[in-house]
Amino acid sequence: MVDSEKKVFRNDDVSKVTGRAKYADDYTFHGMIHAVPVYTDSVHAEIISIDTTEAETIEGVRKVLTWRDVPGLPAFGQIEKDLYIFAKDKIRYHGDVVALVVADTREIAIEASKSVQVELKELTPVLDQEKALGDNANLVHEQFKDNKVAHHHVRRGDAEGTFPQCDLIVEHEFRTSFVEHAYIEPECAFANPRTDGVIELYGTFQHPFSTRRFVSAFLKRQFADFDVYSHPVGGSFGGKDDTISAIASRAALAASILKVPVKILYDREWSFRESYKRNPYIMRYKYGLSKDGKILAINSYMLSESGAVTSTTPWSTWRSTAQCAGPYQVDNVHTDVIGVATNNVFTGAMRGFGTPQVNFAIEQMMDICAEELDIDPIEFRRINMVRQGCETITGQKLDGHKVSMEEVMDKILAESDYIENVKRNSRGQSDDDEFYGTGMAISYRGSSVGAEGLDFAACIINCQFDGSIILDTGIHENGQGSQSAMMLALAKEFDVPLSRIKYNRSSTTSIPDSGTTVATRGTMMGISAVKKASITLKKTIRDTLCDDFQCDPEDIRFEGDRLVAGSYKLSWEEAMHKMFLHRTYPFAFGEYKAPRVSWNDDIGVGDAYFTYVYSCNVVELSVNRKTGKVKLIRVTAGHDIGSAINEGMVKGQIYGGIAQGTGMALTENLIIEDGKILNPNFNKYKIPKASDIPEINAFIIENEDLSTPSGVKGIGEPATELIAAAIANAVYNATGKRQYSLPIKLEGEK
Repeated sequence: MVDSEKKVFRNDDVSKVTGRAKYADDYTFHGMIHAVPVYTDSVHAEIISIDTTEAETIEGVRKVLTWRDVPGLPAFGQIEKDLYIFAKDKIRYHGDVVALVVADTREIAIEASKSVQVELKELTPVLDQEKALGDNANLVHEQFKDNKVAHHHVRRGDAEGTFPQCDLIVEHEFRTSFVEHAYIEPECAFANPRTDGVIELYGTFQHPFSTRRFVSAFLKRQFADFDVYSHPVGGSFGGKDDTISAIASRAALAASILKVPVKILYDREWSFRESYKRNPYIMRYKYGLSKDGKILAINSYMLSESGAVTSTTPWSTWRSTAQCAGPYQVDNVHTDVIGVATNNVFTGAMRGFGTPQVNFAIEQMMDICAEELDIDPIEFRRINMVRQGCETITGQKLDGHKVSMEEVMDKILAESDYIENVKRNSRGQSDDDEFYGTGMAISYRGSSVGAEGLDFAACIINCQFDGSIILDTGIHENGQGSQSAMMLALAKEFDVPLSRIKYNRSSTTSIPDSGTTVATRGTMMGISAVKKASITLKKTIRDTLCDDFQCDPEDIRFEGDRLVAGSYKLSWEEAMHKMFLHRTYPFAFGEYKAPRVSWNDDIGVGDAYFTYVYSCNVVELSVNRKTGKVKLIRVTAGHDIGSAINEGMVKGQIYGGIAQGTGMALTENLIIEDGKILNPNFNKYKIPKASDIPEINAFIIENEDLSTPSGVKGIGEPATELIAAAIANAVYNATGKRQYSLPIKLEGEK
């Protein structure tokens, strides 16, 4: 098997296994000093004064920075400018930073931070998102007069007019909680001022270009004044964008003022306190049904808590809106999804981005409705699911890719023995202490950012005289294996061994901005750009060498690490030698622009995404009648991801997504009282242990997607968006008791 056909490959495996990979905290520069944040104990207060005098007299303290030292915007953000580099007029949540102590050592800085005096006038905090919408609620931000940071709609048909005609109405409310990203590496940022005036930035950045935008805005300097580097990141899951960008901005500000390298390293409790979480949702669903199992109408009303900063809530709530009915055809839909500001910790992007919450509600509603109608829940899904050429609830015709929802569901039902296992469901009746239950859930997920924004990516292929190849794309590696996927794609394009290819250590000055590593878009967009660059490079090589081959350019083939036309052959090295002798650079820049999408936000109509991933999870579990403990026995998962570039890494994403979603479903409970997080570390915030994760059987369904050159759709977020819903259905089938809130907490028999 040639390298390009490898199904398991990591270009960084040896460096990570041996511990030689350099993460943010591993970087050091001569003369480096340290900085730490200063917080208050308030969650909502007016700032009267900030006194740094005493702290600045402590030996070893270089400077204490506040909002007065900021030359640029006091606040910035991806959508709204309401994330403050330093709190200026108000404290809006417990994680607001009022000052930065910069000192010779981290220990001195931490000790000196206790001497910063902040005088406050306490204000009544807004801590409940339902109450935040009340007429008498205090405002978190003055620009949001009703504490609404987003409001999206779907208006299809006439839901309210249809309900009286329905044979059955089913209504329920569901709630989900704050979820911590729990990446293994806490935030770290390092700013190094160069002699040419450029500030180099190293850190736990999910997207270096996003960090550059924040730093540029806060410091009031042009993009070219900053060089933000890519290097290994110890996990992100959407969580290393806004917060780390503000931290990096503080480091850059200190470095620009003091003209020395400055490092900020967070401990876990600072990370918990300041960083954003998954949005908690309140969801009220009303289904109108016909007696033969057709969903005739849906009314849904959702609140999504944004906390003290808008961040990406308008985008995640838009995705919740576009997918508010799940993978089902419904002619009459009335949906409102509202993002709500409070004085709790703010929320933002996290793996799944608005769909794990709605899937938890939708897929339970499907089982509930089926039971009320006395219809098998699988048959109920078949009656209503999306199919080839149908319209979604937003009016999009699904005809540009294979709609494989039923294919994926049937595959996973068969592989999991679901039909037979359903017969074993305990429903609260068992001869021993263990109740058995199996449950399932299906979904479709729009790939890439869709109508949230413009989507494009860039790639550079730079072949060297000796035959080696340097590859660079604008897709950032967060540990998910994107670099490896790009290398595999390039090796396949030219049929060369992977050993020829080196992935460039990218920075914001080496490659154009290609968008954030979010929305299950990295592999799809990056490989599409690789293919575009490859087309350009192949043409350059063929046009240059066709005279040597004495053939038409189109007759030259790339195969077996050689160039071949008829009986004439050149090794790859010989071909690259000749390119340089012809004074033609074997170099190509490629850009890929995703297909256009459309959206009318007034009524929620449009082609929300250009393609979709179809997924199914089946869970088997037991519940102990005495303790209420849920034990997962087996998970079977399947996803139609288009084409699998790196099969081992695809399955790794599925395993990790299930583990992460299991935490959301069963163990992870961020305890917040009076706006303060009471369990800001892993000794009390419980993520799943290895022993909590069951046998996982992952199946990759491949229907090559023709909407992109790569044929890829992605797996990152589909892997985690279904498992909580499947677990909830399985818990019901085990106990006979429906769970409407996450995390699921069961009481044993007394």
